[in-house]
Amino acid sequence: MTDLGLYLAKRTVNKAEVSRRTGISKSRLTQLTSNDSAKLRADELYLIALAINADPGEMFKELFEGLGLKENIGN
Repeated sequence: MTDLGLYLAKRTVNKAEVSRRTGISKSRLTQLTSNDSAKLRADELYLIALAINADPGEMFKELFEGLGLKENIGN
């Protein structure tokens, strides 16, 4: 399960309802929640956040908290 999948599971989100409200297909939502190689686009994250009444910025921070810059860039 992806970070998005875990996030939605914690919130007990109905993916069919999210699909209906956002226009993102159920198959795309399944990809995003179960396939680590599926890349979540910013517009998709924003629409999903709106559909589940989450703050898009906070959702972004939680989903991508493990990302960081590499040390010594440019040296």
